[in-house]
Amino acid sequence: MTWPCVVAGAALVLFVLRDVFHTIWHPTRHGGLSRRVMRGVWRLSAHHGERWRPVGLAGPVGMMVVVTVWAFLVAVGWGLVYWPSMPEDFSYAPGLTPAEHAGPVDALYVSLVTLATLGLGDIAPTSEWLRVLAPLEALVGFALLSATVAWVLGIYPALARRRALALRLSHLGRNRLTTETLDSAGGAALLDGLASALSTVTVDFLQYAESYYFYDGEENICLAGRLGHAVGLADRAGRARHPDARLSASVLRTALDDLATVLDERFLRTGGPPDEVFAAYATDHGRSWDGEDGGP
Repeated sequence: MTWPCVVAGAALVLFVLRDVFHTIWHPTRHGGLSRRVMRGVWRLSAHHGERWRPVGLAGPVGMMVVVTVWAFLVAVGWGLVYWPSMPEDFSYAPGLTPAEHAGPVDALYVSLVTLATLGLGDIAPTSEWLRVLAPLEALVGFALLSATVAWVLGIYPALARRRALALRLSHLGRNRLTTETLDSAGGAALLDGLASALSTVTVDFLQYAESYYFYDGEENICLAGRLGHAVGLADRAGRARHPDARLSASVLRTALDDLATVLDERFLRTGGPPDEVFAAYATDHGRSWDGEDGGP
């Protein structure tokens, strides 16, 4: 039982560290655990009614659950490594009977104390390999804390960029820009700015996929309900006579297509054209999709 238990514990620790790496430092679709947890919390928070996803807790709660699962699984993994060596390879504080404190719960306790770098010392490893392993677990605990802070500090600027773009599209939508208005160098510059902002948001969805699961409560800052304005601008500017306006409209349409591709491959799985993807995105975030009008 000794080596299978140790191997299982080591495998569990490596699995969690791999998930942390692919979620925070090298974001890919291989960060399966965090992605499934975030998606599960998002779906659990969904309900129908006037206050859809109230107060937008799905994203923050999902991140808290992910970090908690990471920490718990790492502690369990290291506990499985410690357990077969208890009590022989551990020293116990006076008043503790080794034989009574050598079970799986005690191993988990030692692991949690070490992971949290508390260093209580009531149960401590004495064998050489465990005395090396325990500080490594403390380092992993410190790295996990640092990674969590970096994750939080990175995701909120991404949300701010997404909401700023939505607000910009809302402003443009309320001004009802026509083909004639966009048929100028100024119209081309406006479209170029939107294409650039869309490209940034697309990268944010790749780099911080968890940001998708943050609900934007206000209509004017919800990108899911405002992308129709960008689609409408690209369509209207595509009919302009000014060559710069037509070129910028083409670039904007390409940026929209790239965003739709990322949304569909990462989150929605519709397999449809961009308009269908954007409609599914709006529905998933509790908004309506009206094509060029971009929402209600």
